[in-house]
Amino acid sequence: VQLKESGGGSVQAGGSLMLSCACSGTTPNYHLMAWFRQVPGKEREGVAAINSYGNTRYLDSVKGRFTISKDDDKKTLYLQMHGLKPEDTAMYYCAADPRGIEFFELGGEFAFWGQGTQVTVSS
Repeated sequence: VQLKESGGGSVQAGGSLMLSCACSGTTPNYHLMAWFRQVPGKEREGVAAINSYGNTRYLDSVKGRFTISKDDDKKTLYLQMHGLKPEDTAMYYCAADPRGIEFFELGGEFAFWGQGTQVTVSS
């Protein structure tokens, strides 16, 4: 399974970005897919997850602003981000795991990871 993120960049507070994650070696409908983010010196945190049924989970601080979605035909995972805040600045990673969505809720270590895309939000 290979994952490759794109779509990161620099925006001002209140702006929007859409991250994409291209999957190869699998399709999103066979795995739990998620977005994580990490700031240097801080623990990685799970931002959003979506399972093969389309059920989703979100970090409380992004609810109502971020939307996770997937296109199984295009083998692509997305994260639409609106109302970005400086505290959203981080490296964002796409991840996949064969377990259920509760694995994301429990903070499990996903099996497959992309290399990350940087999101920077200026005030």
